[in-house]
Amino acid sequence: MNTNSNTYTIIYTTLIVVLVAAVLAFVSQSLKSRQEANEKADTMSQILTAAGFATKAELQAAGNTAVLERFAQELDRSFTVGTDGQKVADLEADKVYSPKELKAQNYNIKDGSAAQLPVFIFKNGITVVPVYGAGLWGPVWGYIAFEPGSNVMKGAYFDHESETAGLGAKIKDDPSFQAEFNGESADFNSANVFDIVKGGAPKNPDGTSVADNQIDAITGATMTSNGLDAAIDTWLGAYSAYFKGAVTAKDDCCGDGSCEEGMSCCEGESAGECMSCCEETKTEEE
Repeated sequence: MNTNSNTYTIIYTTLIVVLVAAVLAFVSQSLKSRQEANEKADTMSQILTAAGFATKAELQAAGNTAVLERFAQELDRSFTVGTDGQKVADLEADKVYSPKELKAQNYNIKDGSAAQLPVFIFKNGITVVPVYGAGLWGPVWGYIAFEPGSNVMKGAYFDHESETAGLGAKIKDDPSFQAEFNGESADFNSANVFDIVKGGAPKNPDGTSVADNQIDAITGATMTSNGLDAAIDTWLGAYSAYFKGAVTAKDDCCGDGSCEEGMSCCEGESAGECMSCCEETKTEEE
């Protein structure tokens, strides 16, 4: 064949493209399980960080196996709920939602479809839920932890795909921003469940944040702050029925976690399960 002909050039180019594509497909498939394992461990470390078990850096240094073991050790139960606050289904013990899966549920929340929103409850009573939305250059997501049976935040951890380094990327890189969520409250009775405020959230005389539902936005990162604010409002709004039920359930119990006379703590399929004084007890005489 004439190596200088157009036909030779086309055939040669086609073979090279096919060969390279086949090699890349093989490598991608070979690494898929490892990539999925890395993604799962990273997500678990984000959830554990939000819940205050360790820092993200400490969990990363420990390695994937240690993260999976720590998650299994600390987790009590996990399940999905609908926007009505009712439990939909239990999750497998090692099941966490990838950003792609959170994106799918984000669509379900916005278009009114039957969303299945994950809830992670740890043995110390801390509850963690995800949030997902759009930043300036790509998706932003994260996890917010709540004190047992409460609307008070224990902590938070956020991540992003491609926010600007030194600005929007601070939602992930700046521990002081994430620390602002500690001790703040979600207003589940409001359309603005939580606000990231440009220009300054209320402060105590000592400079600490007032315990309300507002924190300071990131300076110079208005679009990312607005995107994260919208993500939090959208997702916590979707969880509002669940959390309002959980808080009510705890209020029905005595301070020591036991129920008042004539009530029993039972495991229902709605918010506040395992804390709910949900049924009157029946005596044997009856």
